[in-house]
Amino acid sequence: MQTLLLLIGGLGLLTIGGEILVRGAVGLARRLHVSEMLIGLTLVGFGTSTPELITSLNAAFAGSPGIALGNVVGSNIANILLILGIVVLIRPVPVDKRALQRDGVVLALATAAAIGIGVVFGGFTRIAALILLAGLVAFLYLAWRGERRNPAEQGLREAEAQSFDPAPEPIWLAIVFAIGGLAALIFGADFLVEGAVRLAKSFGVSETVIGLTIVAVGTSLPELVASLAAALRGRSEVAFGNILGSNIYNILGILGLTALVHPFAVPGDMGVADWAAMAIAAALFLFHAATGARIGRVEGAIYLLLYGVYCAILL
Repeated sequence: MQTLLLLIGGLGLLTIGGEILVRGAVGLARRLHVSEMLIGLTLVGFGTSTPELITSLNAAFAGSPGIALGNVVGSNIANILLILGIVVLIRPVPVDKRALQRDGVVLALATAAAIGIGVVFGGFTRIAALILLAGLVAFLYLAWRGERRNPAEQGLREAEAQSFDPAPEPIWLAIVFAIGGLAALIFGADFLVEGAVRLAKSFGVSETVIGLTIVAVGTSLPELVASLAAALRGRSEVAFGNILGSNIYNILGILGLTALVHPFAVPGDMGVADWAAMAIAAALFLFHAATGARIGRVEGAIYLLLYGVYCAILL
């Protein structure tokens, strides 16, 4: 019972904390007259991935690399196969070709880099971390420069920023929102990791499996909330950008920062199927986006079926 309460409490705090943190950060940025483009490019992308960051850091320091790495790999799988699958069943998602051309290549390279580091070197060292973080800095710079040169490309980032209601006036309330959201994330991550470790021990499954499933889905809830909200508001193209950007941030930012602060080895039970699932999910997503004007309900059903198969293989 205590394990269940830890898991539910942790997931709840992560979901609420992620939402409040982004609202506070967006509100503060607008009070400081930061452009909508930069808010969408940085604060929204980082904000929705903050639960993954706090959880992976917490797990790495707790000596649970299976949860730290499984959280990122599982989140990238769940973002596409589960979250995007649910969203497009509700409302098909149009493909933003400009975002695909720019960010799709980055997602493919980031996915290949993570798999290469994990499989070939067997661990994420500080050197690997610096490589991933350098990739994130390059991505942000190129995206910012491209959108500055071509104002027509700013629309998606601005729409991402506007998909979150900012904290209400005055500015001190935005600061309270940001600090409160961060505090909720820290406590939520602590509860979630402790509950996940206890659950793994209780059922005799590895921490990696728990990280790839329960923890990964839990930390992806902000992406689900943001993508569903955008789709229901008739801005389902924002859901496409959310998923694409979140998966890039997860690999380059979350894995990079976690390994920089606390390097860790790839757990022995992180198998070929897990790396392959992340690669297949990214490949399917990019293929369907590149070959059609939208990702529809048929693709959504395929994604959900594949996610069910993957979880069955794990368990």
